[in-house]
Amino acid sequence: MFYLSNKGLSLRAHLLVIAAIAGLTITACSDGEDQAIMSPPEVDVAQVLVKSIRQWDEFTGRIAATDTVNVRARVSGYIERIAFKEGDEVKAGDLLFVIDQRPYRAVHKSAVAQLQRARASAQLAKTLKERAQTLIASKAISHEELETRRTGMTQSHADVHMAEAAEETARLNLEFTEVRSPIAGRVSRAMLTRGNLVQADQTVLTSVVSLDPVYVYFQPSESIFLHYSRLMSKGERATSNNLVRIGLADDQGYPYTGTVNFVNNQVDPDTGTINLRAVLPNPERIFTPGLYARVQLEGGAEFKAILIDQKAVMADQNRKYVYVIDKENKAQRRDIVLGRLIDGLLVVQSGLDADDIVIVAGQLKIFAPDTLVRPNIVPMGSPAVTSVESVTTSVK
Repeated sequence: MFYLSNKGLSLRAHLLVIAAIAGLTITACSDGEDQAIMSPPEVDVAQVLVKSIRQWDEFTGRIAATDTVNVRARVSGYIERIAFKEGDEVKAGDLLFVIDQRPYRAVHKSAVAQLQRARASAQLAKTLKERAQTLIASKAISHEELETRRTGMTQSHADVHMAEAAEETARLNLEFTEVRSPIAGRVSRAMLTRGNLVQADQTVLTSVVSLDPVYVYFQPSESIFLHYSRLMSKGERATSNNLVRIGLADDQGYPYTGTVNFVNNQVDPDTGTINLRAVLPNPERIFTPGLYARVQLEGGAEFKAILIDQKAVMADQNRKYVYVIDKENKAQRRDIVLGRLIDGLLVVQSGLDADDIVIVAGQLKIFAPDTLVRPNIVPMGSPAVTSVESVTTSVK
């Protein structure tokens, strides 16, 4: 602590003393900062990852049932019973509705009786015709009588066929009073309740959608379609049966796989897209028709790619760059061009080599090129200390 007295000191002398004190303070602070600067900052570094990958193009799609049926009755009548639980899975042939069977049962009984009568008449006509053939040999009847009996037998057989057709129609109508599911799947709600009138081939009673497998419809753009066509003509298209990967709205990544089984025969001129369809197994009933789906379509064949962690990437306006360390552990800036994100890592299209070592955490400690650093080697993509946390630690 300095004490200044006004006695014997001019204003100039006062100023010289104050300047000397300030100089001592600045020198002390500068010595501390030099010591901090002299210690190289610690950063996390990782070797760039080089691996064979496949190109995947991403689209949005919708899940759809392979079979969808609006269930209609084939006969008219009043609903007598609803034989299913709404929303349940049903098998092909399961009973859904019962229409009042009494009038159709009566018609069927009448048709059976008419058939029996026709058969009896046909049997009588056959007997008369055979007797006529016996009598014609002894000339007991004329040839005209014989032809009449032959004609009667033919007409009787025709009556039998007509009665059989009528009986079969009546039997079918009676069977149609039991409305059954035409496919296996999940049934919707009943559109009509018991006691309502149903019009044949018009009234929709319910609907059934199949569940396994399911379709996924998606629409690549015209440019992507042309890109795939050119890859195929050059033999560079992937050959694994047009593999697709599917993820639902709440899925992490794309855990399900399927294959493209349909490409439309024309591009939609209104939207500039072409409709594609993939088939996807659904044994666990994960997919429900109408769900939104994220779709990845396999693009070109496998290629070698350089991959880095997203945390390593810095931005300078519209340019992306990373810091790499050289043999002297000095940080060097590299401008890069990035591709798509694959399995949590970014594809580097240009700017890095396979033997580069990239700084993945601690970039904010680097204020100039050729900054000397203390590297801490970590695997590429592993959790690393963020640069903000590193700066905070060093300040402490």
